[in-house]
Amino acid sequence: MSSLRESKTATRCAASPTFRNPTPEDAAAIWRLVVDSGVLDHNSPYSYLILCKHFADTCIVVEYDAEIVGFVTAYRPPTSPQAVFVWQIGVAESMRGRGLSIALLDALVHRPARQDVTYLDATVTPSNAASQSMFRAFARRLNTQCVEELCFPEQLFPPEGHEAEYLFHIGPFNVHDR
Repeated sequence: MSSLRESKTATRCAASPTFRNPTPEDAAAIWRLVVDSGVLDHNSPYSYLILCKHFADTCIVVEYDAEIVGFVTAYRPPTSPQAVFVWQIGVAESMRGRGLSIALLDALVHRPARQDVTYLDATVTPSNAASQSMFRAFARRLNTQCVEELCFPEQLFPPEGHEAEYLFHIGPFNVHDR
């Protein structure tokens, strides 16, 4: 009887998600989340190692019960230093619907190292309604605009049938004045 009571208590007291910058040791887990997503473009495992090593200050992983269950990979474009460009964002299927994607974006723009960031950019395909909705909701959350325009027409991609990518340009914002 006491073990049942203890297990119920342990379930109620489960760890809350932890947001942190990734390390190269996290690259394989990020890659696996991408592959398991069924919708994100699969980049090479090496690209995630580079992101976790060279761009760790603009990438975030979220852990839950010592397992990586979400991530955002991003970088500061050299030609637009006031922006952070979201390359990919993913959440494990078991954790979807809990607001982790928006929480990852919040964590990304609220880090002190990004206090000079006033725009968030990302590209989204026309069929990815969930990401479109998420980025629009994030713009509303920041009380700013979300301008959408064609970024990469489909003919620029190799003939694999990749959809066009539309730029979602969110801003201006100043999250550090809040």
